[in-house]
Amino acid sequence: MAVASTMLALGTEAPDFSLEDTVSGRMISLADLADAPALLVMFICNHCPYVKHVRDELARFGRDHLDSGLGMLAISSNDPEHYPDDSPAAMKAEAETHGYTFPYLFDREQTAAAAYTAMCTPDFFLFDRDRRLVYRGQFDGARPGNDIPVTGDDLRAAVRAVLAGEPVSEIQRPSMGCSIKWRRGNVPAYFAS
Repeated sequence: MAVASTMLALGTEAPDFSLEDTVSGRMISLADLADAPALLVMFICNHCPYVKHVRDELARFGRDHLDSGLGMLAISSNDPEHYPDDSPAAMKAEAETHGYTFPYLFDREQTAAAAYTAMCTPDFFLFDRDRRLVYRGQFDGARPGNDIPVTGDDLRAAVRAVLAGEPVSEIQRPSMGCSIKWRRGNVPAYFAS
């Protein structure tokens, strides 16, 4: 069942995190990206058809921004016990197979997803230099089966604006995708309502 992003309030400060990158094995925190003029935090996973639909363009998006200064990372918060395709080992394989140039972090305790009020995969959160939320919404209008080309146009426009020091349009459409797969007893109140 597809769910929509919570559309966290613009201006919200980026929540801190410290999570392991499944590719490098390094711990990465918000402070490690302090010098980036903008920060993109993406909640994705391996098994979701919505993520599979955009993953090649996500990889291209990462390559396109290698030299732009954009800090970029992806987080998977799904419960790998019930969704083994989203285990850290499978995440590493996914990143290597699809050429992700950004860290792919595992949110073992699901605290990052709860802090960001992540609702679905994919779910995108773009922060400015001061780490205030300027964009939360869809990658683009493409969905599995709707025949709209995957371009990342919505997110690309927001990133261009923030990197240029310009305001990001407040017209933002929610991301849609598979729900975060919470461990039993770990479902946050915003998700359950």
